[in-house]
Amino acid sequence: MEHLSETLAVPLDMQTVEIPAGSIALRDDRTGRQWSVEIQCFAIGRYPVTQAQYAAVTGQWPSAAVAAQCPVESVSWLDAARFCNMLSKTAGLLVCYEIHADGTGATLIPGSDGYRLPTEAEWEYACRAGTHGPRYGELGDIAWYAENAGGHPQDVGQKQANAWGLYDMLGNVWEWCADQYDPAVYGSYRVFRGGGWSDAERGCLATNRRRSHPTFAIDDLGFRVARSPGINRG
Repeated sequence: MEHLSETLAVPLDMQTVEIPAGSIALRDDRTGRQWSVEIQCFAIGRYPVTQAQYAAVTGQWPSAAVAAQCPVESVSWLDAARFCNMLSKTAGLLVCYEIHADGTGATLIPGSDGYRLPTEAEWEYACRAGTHGPRYGELGDIAWYAENAGGHPQDVGQKQANAWGLYDMLGNVWEWCADQYDPAVYGSYRVFRGGGWSDAERGCLATNRRRSHPTFAIDDLGFRVARSPGINRG
């Protein structure tokens, strides 16, 4: 397997972790549907994107609770896609998203080597890190949630990482994923995962799926970046 760590530039301390190929079984509790997804090797952010990183790329501080090392929040799915494109340009990579002219969506560009949002299958696979329970550890050890967050987000990386070295996969902020939730029923709505600082214990599960419009933004919803192996431009 190609080692992504040898091929991926990491600007602005945007640390990523190489995730091995594998498979994941997903389920939707709303419909009862279950399906399996094959995962190719990819890289994902060790932490959610912080407010300082978001500001370094965009010049903006959109979060309701401003703190440089807390996860950026109050950002929409489209904000996250635009950030990925801007970060890719900063790193000299091909952008991943074509933003629709009407400002209500974006299309993934095949073959890009730039930054993007993880698919929800990638997200859950990375979150679980080889585990099979509802969480990858004891909730209080791994996550900021309603009982310990003090009513606001916390700096990234303070809780225990999962077995693959990823922090805050559960709690702190929900994280946008690339996928549409159920286009036939919800149209352009996108998935977000992981639970946030204001959620009770039952909200912070590896399997929880929520959705909203790609322009939706709230103070417990952020994102982390992902990348696929680089392409040959020759």
